Amino acid sequence: MQMLEQLKNDGKIDGRLFEWAQELRVLGNEGAHFTGTGVSREDAADGLALAEAPLDYLYVLAAQFEAFKARRAKAKGAGQSGSQN
Repeated sequence: MQMLEQLKNDGKIDGRLFEWAQELRVLGNEGAHFTGTGVSREDAADGLALAEAPLDYLYVLAAQFEAFKARRAKAKGAGQSGSQN
């Protein structure tokens, strides 16, 4: 949990993603250890989707956004050099 808290403190994830991670930890503990609380199929499916969300945000979407910015910067640079008369 310290790593996630550090990501939040560094501004790499927002408070909502951090809260999701905390709730997923509780859900995982309920599923892995006998706590007297069962994990429903619906909670398990939601847990999987919510676990993927921070990974998509940190890795997939971050890389996609960087590629987008690079492509836009390249296009802007090509447009400027082509507009000189």
